[in-house]
Amino acid sequence: MSILTKTLLRVRHFFQLFKMAVAGSEKEFTTGSINRAIFLLAVPMILEMAMESLFAVVDIYFVGHLGVNAITTVGLTESILMLVYTVTMGLSMGATAMIARRTGEKDPDAAAHAAMQALYIGLILSLLVTVVGVFFSKDVLLMMGASMDVADYGYVYTKILLCGNIVVILLILINGIFRGAGDAALAMRALWIANGLNIILCPLLISGAGPIPAMGLKGAAIATFIGRGVGVLYQLYHLAKGRDLIRITRKHLAPALPIIWSILRIALGATAQMLIAAASWIFLVRIIAHFGKDAVAGYTITIRVVLFTILPAWGMANAAAALVGQNLGAQQPERAEISAWRAAFFNMLFLGFVAIVFITGARPIIGFFTTDPAVLDYAVQCIRLMSAGYVFYAYGMVLIQSFNGAGDTRTPLLINLFVMWTLQMPLAYVLSIWLKLGPVGVFWAIAISESTSAVAAILLFRRGAWKTVKI
Repeated sequence: MSILTKTLLRVRHFFQLFKMAVAGSEKEFTTGSINRAIFLLAVPMILEMAMESLFAVVDIYFVGHLGVNAITTVGLTESILMLVYTVTMGLSMGATAMIARRTGEKDPDAAAHAAMQALYIGLILSLLVTVVGVFFSKDVLLMMGASMDVADYGYVYTKILLCGNIVVILLILINGIFRGAGDAALAMRALWIANGLNIILCPLLISGAGPIPAMGLKGAAIATFIGRGVGVLYQLYHLAKGRDLIRITRKHLAPALPIIWSILRIALGATAQMLIAAASWIFLVRIIAHFGKDAVAGYTITIRVVLFTILPAWGMANAAAALVGQNLGAQQPERAEISAWRAAFFNMLFLGFVAIVFITGARPIIGFFTTDPAVLDYAVQCIRLMSAGYVFYAYGMVLIQSFNGAGDTRTPLLINLFVMWTLQMPLAYVLSIWLKLGPVGVFWAIAISESTSAVAAILLFRRGAWKTVKI
């Protein structure tokens, strides 16, 4: 067989697997080739996160044309919303771990029952956030360091997102349920619908078109609510119709406190680790706000661009978490470990390439989003420093998610507590304020601390204690 023939066969095989991954036609990941299982789970998860990152970039592109006040409002609002979504993502991780374990045990009824209990927790969280949105939207912006003119300009945007938080909470949570069951393609389609509609509506509602009036920044918030809301309706339809891996029926509706507590026990560790990171994030934004709104705007743009690459990498990490959970449920701990290491290696190859692109092309990339010289300079410095640690981040994010997928949320919690609060936050303050490096000091602190976190995850994952966790 000639080299050309072999190459064509490999290409054909690749596209066949890609089609299977996107269609979600294969549901069994505890047997057969590990590389095949990683590919079939990771492709829809990466595409899911790619759409999320595309939305983030498109959104900041249109918001950026509204001026520095708009960008600053988005940055400060997202810093607070990050707390809410962090709790939701922690809950989603708990649901993923629980449902993956039950799926690996071939008990779909128990998986569906756990899914319903997770939704009850999410609804209670949403109600609490809505109350804050109704009464304290402007105060939230002022608390985050916004000037009075920024708060007056942007509080309606903040109020809409806080009051409409239920659609984002449910979107994140239900997709975690789908991923735990191994139906990554369904989670991908839900997010593509939500963000695709959001991307279409965002410029229409911000700038107006035909009979649609220009709404400015408020339009961006309304577009988010509508897009995510439609995505949630699609998810709920699939949860109820019964042709997928997870089907919630009337018998699953009764609250089950033991299951709720089991999910919360896992989720609390995952939530705490992410809340630690989110609190550190807010602290960093407050330091950057000390140097003016240009610095905040530059940081906000950079984070959106970084998310464009980090979120697809999180897709690989989520695939590893699902594989670890399902294989532990199937009593195959060694297969679970091999799956995590291979996913981490593939992630390293991807982010290593991205780092080269960002370091060499930082200025033209950032220049696509802003032409303000001060904002541009801050953003270029930030993206170059953050990219320097991408190879470490690649391993760190996969292994930390693998801990969570196994139900061991305590280890990542301790890593985050040590790295974020005893290293990142003090280091950012010392470098930026005491040593007077300004925002660059914060950027250095992020790169150093994230790399340290990855090294710690690698060392602890090798010990293998996560294989013995029972959920």
